[in-house]
Amino acid sequence: MKQLTLGYCFLTFFVITTIQSQEVAILKYGGGGDWYSNPTALPNLIEFCNKNINTQITEKPQTVEVGDPTIFQFPFLHMTGHGNVFFSDEEAENLQTYLLAGGFLHIDDNYGMYPYLKRELKKVFPDEELEELGSDHPVFSQKFQFPEGLPKIHEHDGKRPQALGIFHEGRLILLFTYESDLGDGWEDPSVHNDPEEIRLKALQMGANIIAYAFKT
Repeated sequence: MKQLTLGYCFLTFFVITTIQSQEVAILKYGGGGDWYSNPTALPNLIEFCNKNINTQITEKPQTVEVGDPTIFQFPFLHMTGHGNVFFSDEEAENLQTYLLAGGFLHIDDNYGMYPYLKRELKKVFPDEELEELGSDHPVFSQKFQFPEGLPKIHEHDGKRPQALGIFHEGRLILLFTYESDLGDGWEDPSVHNDPEEIRLKALQMGANIIAYAFKT
């Protein structure tokens, strides 16, 4: 309850920050997963957004921990990695408060996050399940059009890409991009040697996600 009260104390500042600036941060979590993976990805996406969708995001994203009240300063959080994810009860409560207060979390599975993430999200929203977004969801038709939904950027297990979300009062507050690996497509060209058209799809989809989050 104390954490919930603290979160709402930051709500006013959070709303003001959202109106006056457009900032994103990388979410640092426990459990041993490499939250710091794809180091060039988010800076490249920010540069793309500032050039193509008229955002004014600070070029170097900050890093915030799940339980830190400073997450309320950022309207958009990005989370990625491989493998294990762990939230303490206090962290889960802080994240829930942030999302219900108007924040947005994008989780991009770099490979292997799904079973751990699904478990930990139950701490954040015990009564909610990840549900798949249809290709007609507005996130796929912001600046760039994706009529078939989430694009496939990298192959891992040969599964189709899925955009999974959690909603609150009709608003998408958490987006989990699975079996797509957008972050690999955002990285410097030399990292994965992706064709330019693949990188462009990844960056355009990422820009759509940021545009959607900033509008809602």
